[in-house]
Amino acid sequence: MSTNVGVQQLISKYGGRSILGVNVAVSSYEETIQKCLQWGRERQSRALFFANVHVIMEAFDDRSFRQRLNNADLVNPDGMPLVWALRLLGETEAERVYGPDATLALLSAAEDADLSVGFYGGTQSTLDSLVKNTRLRYPNLKIVFNESPPFRVLTSEEDSAVMDRIADSKPQLLFVGLGCPKQEVWITDHLGRVPAVMLGVGAAFDFLAGTQPQAPRWMMRHGLEWAFRLASEPQRLAGRYFKHNPRFIGLMLRQVLAGSPE
Repeated sequence: MSTNVGVQQLISKYGGRSILGVNVAVSSYEETIQKCLQWGRERQSRALFFANVHVIMEAFDDRSFRQRLNNADLVNPDGMPLVWALRLLGETEAERVYGPDATLALLSAAEDADLSVGFYGGTQSTLDSLVKNTRLRYPNLKIVFNESPPFRVLTSEEDSAVMDRIADSKPQLLFVGLGCPKQEVWITDHLGRVPAVMLGVGAAFDFLAGTQPQAPRWMMRHGLEWAFRLASEPQRLAGRYFKHNPRFIGLMLRQVLAGSPE
């Protein structure tokens, strides 16, 4: 049996729709956790992503990146705009599966299930704080791997060395925090080479390390997390939000009215 079930098979199980060409699942925290635990126990190589407007628009603009997302095992709606989009497309039971919350839930579940975990990404200081905070919160969790890669493309020799270190440490769940689209590219490039469930969790590393603040829950519920993050990091995020957000609204309305995925 193949170790990489295509996204279309999982979409049919969880429900879901194409949002601007990206297959986004209707799942839940519980379903995501149970799948990850099952795959982790069997040491399967899997790819799970948490998509927000930024991810969808990067995929809309880049066909090859869109194909990468659609080759993943599960793409969850990380932001409320995607949940609202799914509901407009007829998935009335759609709910948010937020990457940082899913990360915490999976770490707790891994501790209970005696599964090993690893972290790949972030700066060294962020990673150190992340590991420290995780050990304090989950003292019995087996953290077997953590590495902060350089902010450049690795040589083939360096990449092979990373693969060797991961293979030697044997994490069953590997959390990858390289940011979009780097983490999705890295994960899909290493499907079949890393015998672990690989999860692209982006800003979760900074949030769990305590190096970046999270938006209040009321802002998250109302789809205003982007405004909080923009106020926190205006220079880095202004261009992204002003480029992507208005286009997403217009394109999504066009899809809903036309009944077309793109």
